[in-house]
Amino acid sequence: MDLGVDLAALARWMDGRGLGAGPLERAERLSGGTQNILLRFTRAGRDYVLRRPPPVLRANSNETMRREARVLAALAGSAVPHPGLIAACEDDSVIGAAFYLMEPIEGFNATEGLPALHAGDAAVRHRMGLAMVEAIAALSTVDYRAVGLEGFGKLDGWLERQVGRWAAQLASYAELPGWSGPEAIPGVEKVARWLDAHRPDTIQPGIIHGDFHFANVLFRPDSGELAAVVDWELSTLGDPLLDLGWLLATWPEGDAPHATDVAITPWDGFATPAELAAHYAARTGRDLAHLDWFAVLACYKLGIILEGTHARACAGKAPREVGDRLHAHTIHLFERALRRIA
Repeated sequence: MDLGVDLAALARWMDGRGLGAGPLERAERLSGGTQNILLRFTRAGRDYVLRRPPPVLRANSNETMRREARVLAALAGSAVPHPGLIAACEDDSVIGAAFYLMEPIEGFNATEGLPALHAGDAAVRHRMGLAMVEAIAALSTVDYRAVGLEGFGKLDGWLERQVGRWAAQLASYAELPGWSGPEAIPGVEKVARWLDAHRPDTIQPGIIHGDFHFANVLFRPDSGELAAVVDWELSTLGDPLLDLGWLLATWPEGDAPHATDVAITPWDGFATPAELAAHYAARTGRDLAHLDWFAVLACYKLGIILEGTHARACAGKAPREVGDRLHAHTIHLFERALRRIA
């Protein structure tokens, strides 16, 4: 199996940083929710996980990896459950891409199935949702200046930029032949107009994960607590309420999840959206008067991101099955947004 990493080059780099000695053993690729490569291995009795971009790099792949490593370093010692950063390599010539090494996380992804403990206990499932809220609540309280993340994102005009930034992203898909176009997305212009008309006046700045939902957290196998928040590639500075909005935008709305909602069974016992919001408010003291705006923005932004894969699939640059599935998610997200603004 192609591991996607030059182990000899990696070992030489680790030698130069005093990270063990001898061969890299038991190297194996880990599954993940993205195309990035995750490689777990052992050296001198210590376990490591390497994360690097996919083999075919995009224009921003290396910079994304450097940013991920930077935010993980900043979170060291915080109350935010995250993979511990061991070392980062910004030089893309070492193994062909920027990468970092982190501590392995012993946990499971709920979207891939619940263990017997979690599947058999509604109280444990209820705790899982509250634990997710506590993670982003803790993240929202991290002082980005004190942890060295000044300049990690552009805060000036952050609110005003959101709709235009993602409207331009959607318009760029027209360059891909065969795309069904924005007309196939219900209410895309109506949602944009509502967001511009109801924009909050100010933000309370902080670190945001940027893609916070079930697929990007790992739970402890022995409880409903979080083991780690993972996949920090969209992290930046902004208003942390977007993370709560994102969680609500991807959280099933009723007792029976919609076909395009997160597929976790059994679902009974999980907290309701109202319980999640109340728990966040209690943990942070934040005013949630504009929460609907952030939830609608999350639907808008995530829907447009997912539509990009559909557009690429229409042009033959991504699997058609995946593109069609994500297009269905986009439609569902915009339908959710329309219900919120009704």
